[in-house]
This record gives sequence, structure tokens and C-alpha cells, in this order.
Amino acid sequence: MFEVTEESTAEAAGESFTGTAVLRQPGLVLTDHHFDVPLDHDDPGGERIRLYAREVVAARRAQDDLPWLVYLQGGPGFAAGRPVGRENWLDRALEDYRVLLLDQRGTGRSTPATRQTLPLRGTPAAQAAYLAHFRADSIVRDCELIRARLTGGRPWTVLGQSFGGFCAVTYLSYAPEGLAAVLITGGLPSLDADADAVYRAAYPRMEHKSLAHYARYPADEAAARRIAAHLSAHEEVLPDGTVLTVGAFQQLGILLGTGDGSHRLHYLLEDAFVDTVDGPRLSDAFTEQVAAILSRAHCPLYAILHEAIYAQDGQATHWSADRVRAEFPQFDCPFEPGARFLFTAETVHPWMLRTHSALRPLRDTAELLAERKGWTPLYDPDRLARNTVPVAAVIYHDDLYVETEHSLRTARAIRGLRTWVTDEYEHDGVRAGGRAVLDRLLGLVHDEV
Repeated sequence: MFEVTEESTAEAAGESFTGTAVLRQPGLVLTDHHFDVPLDHDDPGGERIRLYAREVVAARRAQDDLPWLVYLQGGPGFAAGRPVGRENWLDRALEDYRVLLLDQRGTGRSTPATRQTLPLRGTPAAQAAYLAHFRADSIVRDCELIRARLTGGRPWTVLGQSFGGFCAVTYLSYAPEGLAAVLITGGLPSLDADADAVYRAAYPRMEHKSLAHYARYPADEAAARRIAAHLSAHEEVLPDGTVLTVGAFQQLGILLGTGDGSHRLHYLLEDAFVDTVDGPRLSDAFTEQVAAILSRAHCPLYAILHEAIYAQDGQATHWSADRVRAEFPQFDCPFEPGARFLFTAETVHPWMLRTHSALRPLRDTAELLAERKGWTPLYDPDRLARNTVPVAAVIYHDDLYVETEHSLRTARAIRGLRTWVTDEYEHDGVRAGGRAVLDRLLGLVHDEV
């Protein structure tokens, strides 16, 4: 049963803070919060944007003075999860914390940045200048303003998943005074690798994951090659208007980075075709599922700003993943008998601005961001080397999305950071592992394990 009550609006230190509604789920109390923050934190008197965050607390502890834990979602460009009861890691967190699920700027119920809203900014150049304020450094400064409003200035704990972990390392670099502890799951970034170095390490992982999938499901390679051959000869348009090219089909390899992804990919491939009056075509059931996986409608920033999360040397990324792919010709699609078909994963290419329906209107904006220079550093190695905040990170030994060697090198560079290296989970271990992953990390930062 859900209950809704209205809460009041408060103003503090010039930053608007609104708790608008309280919802009750079995065992949980959920409170909406809205915050107005500067678009550009270096211009606090300038334009402001709205951020949304959901407070979650165990019903039996709703009146307790609990420490806060803020969850930073992976991405970039994804909203925080919408809880349904005490699921996965949240079950463990609610034993000790009042949890804040933040929709990072541009996502979810925060001021959106999509093909529908960005044209309100004006020209593609104006849109690109606007989005340049949506990286980890701005997200951390948002968190600091929110922390002052919610905790009364007390430090809080950050849980960063994937890109959220990148943000947590930026937090440790530039505002460690706001942190009681940091927990990172699959998100220890390289402190100095540029986008080219990141993708040179990524393509071999994609190849490894593809071959491991075929070892589990041997018939799937022939099925994938048949689909690719079909796409080379026929235009297939997904229900959302996205053109399914061979390159887009390869991107289904993104599933291989999750705990159940290989199995999901197998079931998807085995039902791809249906006989029609025009011969074999991809089934509606197949294309509908593929559209849901490949869609960027709810997360255009995941594509448009993806390479910018690695940019901090002042240089343009210039479609790094696309350029570096040329160094790995095995990912081209030969159809000779015996040729391998390899899936890709978390890569963004300029052709996506033509094929993906949610990205087409943002094509010029994305091109400008790919050529943008002047990206500033996101990490401070000297400060990280002097870190005093308790930090624990799980590093997934066979992570598809984050290079293990990069993470291990960064772990050694952050003073006092404790690691848990495991192959028990994939990149989504904090969700798939239920409470176990968070419990282990909390034990590490509290010196209990």
C-alpha cells in the first residue's frame, strides 16, 4: 500500500531545497527532494538547473538521526534506480544509513537533456557549451551543495557504481572534506589514460567476452553471422525508428558485461528470424527487444558525453572509439566461412548519430563535443596520494567496461584504499550480488575484514 503526504519547502543559504512528497512502500519511506543549483558552479549567480533526488529510509528507522549515504549511478547519463522494496544493495545500506538516490544533472527527474529539450538551448554550439557542464566535476559540486542542505554539513558516505565510481574519485580529489567514506563498485578509473588508451584496452576485452560467450553457446556464432549477413543485405528499422546496421547489432555485446547477459543474448539470438511472404526477416519480438537494449532515448548523454568522461588533458576526443577500432580489424564483419563474428560493447561512433533515432537531432551538438578542446583534469593524483578518507573498492577481475589493470594502478595511487578483487561477479555485481558486495565493502572501510 502506498501513501502520499505533502511536505514543506525550505530555503537555506540561498540554495532552494524542496521536499515535495513522501511515499510509503512496505518497509520503506521515500521522500522527494528538489534542488536548484548553478549550471556553472564558477558562476553561482548565473543560470540554475533543477536536480532531483529520492531519500530512502527503513520505515522502522524513519525518525532516527542516521548518517547519509548518497548513491551515484553508472553512466554517464543514467538516472538513479527506482526502488521497489528493499532490493539488492539497498537492503544492506538501509540497516545503517539514510540513502539518497541522486538523478545526476541531465537525467531522470532532474532538468532533462534530451533531443526534445536541448533545442530549447538554441544552436548546437549553445547546446554543446551547456553540456560541457555535465561531467563528474560538476556532479561532485552538486553533491556538495546538496550535502550542506541535507546533513547540516556533516560528511556523508558515497557509493559509486561504474561511472559513479569515477565521480567518487573526483570527489576524493577535490572535496574530500565532504566524505565520511567512499565505496566503489566497478568504477576505479585510470588517473591519466586518455580516451585512446581506454579503448585500446577495451577492444581486446570485447573480443575475449565474445569468444567466452561462444564457448558457452557454440551455435550462437553462426546465428550472429547469419543476422549480420541479413543486415548487410536488408534494411531493418527497429520499432523506435533506429536503423539496425551490422555495427549497431554488434553493440548487443554490451549485455556480456552483466551477470546474466550472456544467457540473455543467447535467448535473443535463437529467436531472431521468422518466415514471411518476403522470405526470412527479423521477427517483431527480436527487434522490439533489440530496440530496448540499444535505445538512447532515456540516456542520450550516455552517447554524447561518453568519451568526455575520459578527457582531461585539454585535447579533443575526436571519436576515439571509432578511430581506435581501425587498429582491431578482427571486429570488421567478414562473411567468409570460418570467419569470427565479434560483438562490441560500450563504444560510441559517429554513425550512431545517423542510425539512432534519439541521437539524430543532436548530431551537430555531438560533433562539436567530440571536437571540443580545453577539457580540464578530473582527478588530483597528489591529493589522492595523501588521502585520509576510508575507501574500499571492488574490482571485477574480468570487467568488460573498466580495464582491470587501470583500476589496480589507481588503487595503488590512492592512499589507504582497500581493494577486493573478484571474478565472482560481473560489472553489475552490486545489484546481482544482493547485499553481499556492499556488506564486504562496508567491512573493509570499517576494518572489520
